[in-house]
Amino acid sequence: MTSNTKIILGLLAAAAAGAAVGVLMAPEKGSDLRRKIKDTVDEWVDDLSELLAIGKEEMKERFAEAREGMEEVKDTVSDTYNRRRGNN
Repeated sequence: MTSNTKIILGLLAAAAAGAAVGVLMAPEKGSDLRRKIKDTVDEWVDDLSELLAIGKEEMKERFAEAREGMEEVKDTVSDTYNRRRGNN
C-alpha cells in the first residue's frame, strides 16, 4: 500500500469518526438521525468503493511492472546461458 493510499484511508477514517460523533451528538428526532446515519454510511460505501477501485488499478499496474521485470530477467539469464553454452 502506497503512502498516498495510507493518507487517503487515514483521512477517510478521521472524517468518518468525526461525522459519526457529530451525528450522534446532535439533538434530533430518531427518524432524522437514522436518515443521517444511512446517508453517511452510503457516502462511506461510495468512498470505499472508489478507493478499492483505485487500489485494484494500482495493483494491476504493479503486477504488470513486476511481470515485465521478470521477463527481462528471464531473457537476460537465457541469453547469458546460451552464450556461455555456445562458447563451450
